[in-house]
Amino acid sequence: MTYTQLLYLTAIDTHRHFGKAADQCFVTQPTLSMQIQKLEEELDVLVFDRSKKPVEPTEIGKRIIAQARVALREMDKITELVHHSRGVVAGEFKVGVIPTVASTLIPRILPVFLRLFPDVELIVEELQTEVIIDRLRKDLLDVAIAATPLGLQGIIEQPLYYEPFVAFIPENHRLASESFVLNSELRLDDILLLNQGHCFRNSVINLCESAFRDHSTENSRHIKLESGSFETLIKLVKKGMGMTLIPYLTAEELSAEDKKLVKPFDYPKPTREISLLYSRAQLKINLVNALAEVITDAVPDKMQKPESNHILSPVRNER
Repeated sequence: MTYTQLLYLTAIDTHRHFGKAADQCFVTQPTLSMQIQKLEEELDVLVFDRSKKPVEPTEIGKRIIAQARVALREMDKITELVHHSRGVVAGEFKVGVIPTVASTLIPRILPVFLRLFPDVELIVEELQTEVIIDRLRKDLLDVAIAATPLGLQGIIEQPLYYEPFVAFIPENHRLASESFVLNSELRLDDILLLNQGHCFRNSVINLCESAFRDHSTENSRHIKLESGSFETLIKLVKKGMGMTLIPYLTAEELSAEDKKLVKPFDYPKPTREISLLYSRAQLKINLVNALAEVITDAVPDKMQKPESNHILSPVRNER
C-alpha cells in the first residue's frame, strides 16, 4: 500500500469518475486503474463498485477511503511541521471563496499575495458556502473566505472585515428621492435577488423578514426575477425592474454614472461579516496568517470593525 494509491483512492471518491480522478492526479486513466486494482488485490476487497454510474465506493470501500484521508492528512503534516518550525510560507494552498466576495476581493489580493509569497502554489476556487463546508470537512480545501457567522461544529471562523450593504435604486423608484434607506422601508417583493444557494440572498431575506411575511402573497411585478450575478441585477434595476442590494465593495467598482443610483442605509447599517474558515488545528497557519494579513490590508480601514451591530446571518432564519 503506497501514498500514491491512497491519493488515487480519494481522488476517485471525490470525482466519482476514474477519468476525472486521473486528470486531477496528472496520470493516465489506465495507470490510475492499475494502481487501484493492485490495492484491491492486496486488501482482497472491492473498494469501488464499477457497475454504478457514477462509480460508487462499496460499504467497506467507504471505510477504507475515510481512513485513507486520515492517513494522507497525517503524512502531509510532516512537511507542514517542517515549514511551520522554520516560519516558511510555501507549498500548496487551496482556497475556496464565495462568489459574492470573489469578484471584488480576489483581484485586490491575488497579485499582492503572489508577489509577497512566490513559493506558494495558490489554488483558488469560487464555490458556494454549502460546497465550501463539505470540502473543508473532507480536507479538499485548506481555508475558505465566506460570510459568517455560520456556527458550525468543527469549523473555525476568523473574522477579516465587515462589509455594509447598500441599495441600488432606479430613478423612478419610490425610494429614489431618499438620501438614506431605512430597513423598515424595504419590501422583499420589490427587491431583485441572487439565486438560491448564495448566502447574500439569505442575508437580504433575513433583513426583510417582516416585509417577507407581509408581502409574500403579493407580486406587484407579476414576474419572479433572480440572477446569479450582481452585474445582471444591476442591469435589471437600470431597466426599472425593481431595486436590489449589493455589497459595499461591489458598489465601489461601479461607474460614476451608476454610483448615482447607490444609496447607503441609515443606522443600524445592515452588514455582513467576512471570515477565514478552516476545519482543523491548522498546521498551515503560516499560510493562513499570511492570507489574512494581505486581505485586511486590501480592504478600507473603516471595514476592519463593524459600523453597526446589525450583522446579518448568511443562513436563512427560521420563520
